[in-house]
Amino acid sequence: MKTILILEDDENLSRGIAFTFERDGYDVVSAGSIKDGKRMLEQHKIDIIILDLGLPDGNGMDLCKEIRTHSKVPIIMLTACDLETDEVSGLLAGADDYITKPFSLSVLRARVEALLRRTEAENRHIILSSKYRLDTNLCKFFREAEEIPISATEYKLLYFLMTNTGQVLSKEQILSSLWDNEGNFVDENTLPVNISRLRAKLEDDPKNPHIIKTIHGIGYIWNGGM
Repeated sequence: MKTILILEDDENLSRGIAFTFERDGYDVVSAGSIKDGKRMLEQHKIDIIILDLGLPDGNGMDLCKEIRTHSKVPIIMLTACDLETDEVSGLLAGADDYITKPFSLSVLRARVEALLRRTEAENRHIILSSKYRLDTNLCKFFREAEEIPISATEYKLLYFLMTNTGQVLSKEQILSSLWDNEGNFVDENTLPVNISRLRAKLEDDPKNPHIIKTIHGIGYIWNGGM
């Protein structure tokens, strides 16, 4: 079930939007201010935000910019302004779509569904674990918005660990995932060396790791910083 956050101070409009999406099987949480919206974002796993620009305690565009510093959650902006410059500003602030009031709820529903489909397609190439993100399209690794440079072997190792989050993986299992496409043997020293390098890049204290933990006598487990 997808969860929608409606950030709109017009209670009648908010209830109407909520009713429409709840009837379609969505889980809906609502807020009428930026303060309450931030609280909802902390308390719930939000899949898409419907964000009004005019809120009693601030500008929705500023909130959109703030969200974009740490999240790619889809955002649809609502506004009473139909000026092209406002639409451009909203999109540049990080919104994925923009709808002017008054609008049809069926149009909003179609926009939400289309945006979620697009996001799901994009996310098939992204492996998320806590604040870490592995982009399998670009072969890049990120901690929040910061890219962490990794080697090809470190990428393979991260991919195997992150796709098995919370599972204890034997050294043999991990080594088999590091073989090259021709099946050439990977030296046993490759594993501890690359684990050590990754810990140096990820751990606050590499000597007492919390992200990639050693299970003595067996192998390793990706804990994701949890």
